[in-house]
Amino acid sequence: MSSASDTDEKRQILVADDDPAILRLVSAILEKENYGVTVARDGREAYKILQSSAYFTAAIFDVVMPHISGPELVRYMKTEKRLMNIPVMMMTAEQDPKLSSDSFAAGAVVFLPKPFTTAQLHIMLQMLIGK
Repeated sequence: MSSASDTDEKRQILVADDDPAILRLVSAILEKENYGVTVARDGREAYKILQSSAYFTAAIFDVVMPHISGPELVRYMKTEKRLMNIPVMMMTAEQDPKLSSDSFAAGAVVFLPKPFTTAQLHIMLQMLIGK
């Protein structure tokens, strides 16, 4: 049974990816898990959302996006007191290990390679916010 606070205030997750198929997939999985989802189609859109709202349980960013990359978004979040404690998951289809080290250096908590399964996303979500 969910408590009243769960139903009143759905846990919101910000998802940013320039691939519409990935956005749909991740959103569908998260919504099935009873999260509220805010989507951004690129880094700039995610940045604008972060500037106007800090009420996110977590964020999931694609590493490589137009305008502002995932690691740049995380670095921005780490400079803002109201955003610095939001855990971030990075995703990418790129095979370059430098991208994951950049993501962790920026402050990402977990790294999810694409393509991924629903189960893999679940495991990463648990690591991200299952504490």
